[in-house]
Amino acid sequence: MNVRPLISDPRAIIDRKALTLQLDALGGEGVHGSKEQRAQALVLLKAALTHGRQVVRERFQSGTPALATRQSLAFLTDQVIRLVFDFTINRVYRLPNPTAAEKLSIVAVGGYGRGEMAPFSDVDLLFLFPYKQTPWGEQVVEYMLYLLWDLGLKVGHATRSVDECIRLSLGDITIRTAILEQRWIWGDQELAAQLKSRFHLEIVAKTGPDFIEKKLAERDERHRRMGDSRYVVEPNVKEGKGGLRDLHTLVWINKYVYGIDDASELVLRGLLLPEEQRSYVQAMEFLWTVRIHLHYLANRPEERLTFDMQVEIAKAMGYADRPGRSDVERFMKKYYLVAKEVGDLTRIFAAALEERHKKKKPLAAIRAKIKRPKVLGGFDVDSGRLNAGKADLFETQPVKMLELFHVAQEHGLDIHPEALRLVRRNLKLLDGKIRNDAEANRLFLDMLCSTNDPETTLRRLNEAGVLGRFVPDFGRVVAQTQHDMYHTYTVDEHTIRAIGLLSKIESGALKEDHPLSVNVIKEVLSRRVLYVAVLLHDIAKGRGGDHSMLGEKVAEKLGPRFGLSAAETETVAWLVRWHLAMSATAFKRDIADPKTVVDFSQLVQSPERLRLLLCLTVADIRAVGPNIWNGWKGQLLRELYYRAEEYLSGGFTGRGRDQRIAETKDKVKAGLGSWSKAELDRLLKRHYENYWYSNDADAILRHAQMMREADAAGRTLTTITRPDRFRAVTEFTLYAPDHPGLFARVAGAMASAGANIVDAKIFTTNDGMALDSFYIQDMEGAAFEKPDRLKKLSLAIERALSGDLKLRSAIAPEKPGQNSRTRVFKVAPRVLVDNTASNRYTVIEVNGRDRPGFLYDVTRGLYDLNLTIGSAHIATYGERAVDVFYVQDLTGMKLTDKRRLLQIEKHLLKKIAPAADEKPVAKAASAKAA
Repeated sequence: MNVRPLISDPRAIIDRKALTLQLDALGGEGVHGSKEQRAQALVLLKAALTHGRQVVRERFQSGTPALATRQSLAFLTDQVIRLVFDFTINRVYRLPNPTAAEKLSIVAVGGYGRGEMAPFSDVDLLFLFPYKQTPWGEQVVEYMLYLLWDLGLKVGHATRSVDECIRLSLGDITIRTAILEQRWIWGDQELAAQLKSRFHLEIVAKTGPDFIEKKLAERDERHRRMGDSRYVVEPNVKEGKGGLRDLHTLVWINKYVYGIDDASELVLRGLLLPEEQRSYVQAMEFLWTVRIHLHYLANRPEERLTFDMQVEIAKAMGYADRPGRSDVERFMKKYYLVAKEVGDLTRIFAAALEERHKKKKPLAAIRAKIKRPKVLGGFDVDSGRLNAGKADLFETQPVKMLELFHVAQEHGLDIHPEALRLVRRNLKLLDGKIRNDAEANRLFLDMLCSTNDPETTLRRLNEAGVLGRFVPDFGRVVAQTQHDMYHTYTVDEHTIRAIGLLSKIESGALKEDHPLSVNVIKEVLSRRVLYVAVLLHDIAKGRGGDHSMLGEKVAEKLGPRFGLSAAETETVAWLVRWHLAMSATAFKRDIADPKTVVDFSQLVQSPERLRLLLCLTVADIRAVGPNIWNGWKGQLLRELYYRAEEYLSGGFTGRGRDQRIAETKDKVKAGLGSWSKAELDRLLKRHYENYWYSNDADAILRHAQMMREADAAGRTLTTITRPDRFRAVTEFTLYAPDHPGLFARVAGAMASAGANIVDAKIFTTNDGMALDSFYIQDMEGAAFEKPDRLKKLSLAIERALSGDLKLRSAIAPEKPGQNSRTRVFKVAPRVLVDNTASNRYTVIEVNGRDRPGFLYDVTRGLYDLNLTIGSAHIATYGERAVDVFYVQDLTGMKLTDKRRLLQIEKHLLKKIAPAADEKPVAKAASAKAA
């Protein structure tokens, strides 16, 4: 089932007739050749192969379609093999009177057998003999192989008789598939025809259902191995879901069951509709174009669309930037849309075949079929799948397309491939009239807010094209990518996963991971508001501009259409507008600073909005990717939620702050009952008020015992660690004489030991001692707790503070392999200065491309500027580092002088300046500083 374009001027690629004459001129007929003869032949053949490859490449780069290119490469390889075979049997091992056993056929198998080759594809050959191998045959095969290998061809080969091929293919599905794609190249043609005839009579005719079952199982296992999603950030063009191998599965099954060799026959046989056959050809052309570009750019058989290759191929295929979307994002959107189309084609075709040919049905499915009615909600139930029943059902009642998915969701049924096919053919009927139909919107909202696995239903709606057609704003983000290392999925896939996570939070399935959200969601007054907000939170991405603000307008438009009240629509729009506010506050601001809580609470305004925003935030972050969420983020969100809840209930006031400090001191005194009054008084006077407000009593008790023991022993450096697996951090507390640059030295030491700082609380006692708590993780985002690592960390800090450790050289450089793949990601360095976020501190936010030692460089810069750090909040979003510092000058005051602020910006930008191929952008928000 191939698409076979004609090769233009094949002799310009390779002229076999002319090369045959040149090889014949070398002489040496039948005398087993000579080293000189072989060397001369190798030079001729290598030059011809190099020339042919160059012609094919130039044609491809000049616009020759990929399907013609792959055929041209296979043609070039065919001609070279024919020349090598003729040279070998005529000039090296000539047989004047061959016996019946001394026959040899050269057969292409696998992808090469289909006549498909990428620039660096393997050459899979079958050397076919009639009975068993002969000495002459062994010599010919060996000579040919070494000559082909010396030409630089990567040849995979098997030497078998016809009987062996039949026997082995019966027991091995891989061999059977390879022989299915056999194509005679040269040698004894009758022998190849015999294999083909016997294979179809003895294997294909008797094993159709078995072959289908095994190939579909093989496909499913391959999908599982490759991540089971077509939306992975670096997809495999050949093996990934929605890639070429899925199309090959169609090829194999059609050829095996129906004997179809050409894609055009699919329509004639009634297996595909004309528009589906066009989609098949277009998908094949696009994926092969990408694959050929990959091989040429990598100069090797590369099948993975890595980040750097995505950029290069986007340019090579002519994609350009558009408002809100870069060239590479537009290219990857096309890739994912094609992968989705491949999924649609394979699902429709393969599922129908599976239903028709599967040999046995699970007992549970048989029992379920007996119990279920044959008609449900106006739809037929066919083998446990919902079908349309009438071919014109959707044409006459377009709303039934939505009802089909609604009924399937309610009753836990799958949807029949034929019904999906009908839906695809009638998508155009989901027009403005249907979009504004009250019943259609009721059905959609019911599916979205259902407690019965809304994620699966939304994914089905999206895969069928219904979701994007019914909600055109959602259609704009289908397959929309963000070219960075943070976002794992396309926008539509991320949104659907977020709905699924929200449903699991509501059901209590994620109680262990999100205890607060599971409890809070029970108090939410409007489930519809929450689910619609999650659906719409990223709906305006890729439009150019702030997607939160643009999404707010979309929500205001869609709310009434979905049947929401004015008050519900207002809340949905607010949630979309501010869906990033809670994470930005929790991760980039000091929650212990009262103004942080006041500002956030005044934005939220009500306990209901706070509950909704928490649930939305958790679902949103969890759906970004598999390794984005961790316990530390959960802890920060919980802490912000509790403090905002206290404020919104009227308990968070100035008096409340004083009262909290007093209560903390009382708890500490009670916990240190064995201490003398003099010791307690000294402890209470030793710390400033902010220390008592920012730490809970348990932490202060640990600090107190550590300080007492260190003072008694006269130690100048004391550290304690406390791993917390639930929060996924280790609290590392340091007690030492304070001095300028202490934070920078500790940050450098931690970087050299492989520890990532995610948060820090910096305190100085009134007698000049530093009491700093650093919250650290390992490189995998887990608590930094292995004993050998902690020992290495303590030693590094000790050496750094004593001056024995040269920090810059001790910090490991970025891994070369990783850097080469991700160097395409550029992050413009940026410094933002905010004097409104805190009453006591100036807040400095530093953005740049993450790298080992980034935090050390920034804190060293702050030390150079004579700034003291009150707290630090460190976050990484893929390749982007976002480090926030609460700072004061040496007199303990905020920074207000504009010239001083400009100096800070320039100096920090210099400290985080990227490599020579990136230019820093001095874009600082000093306007806020006034």
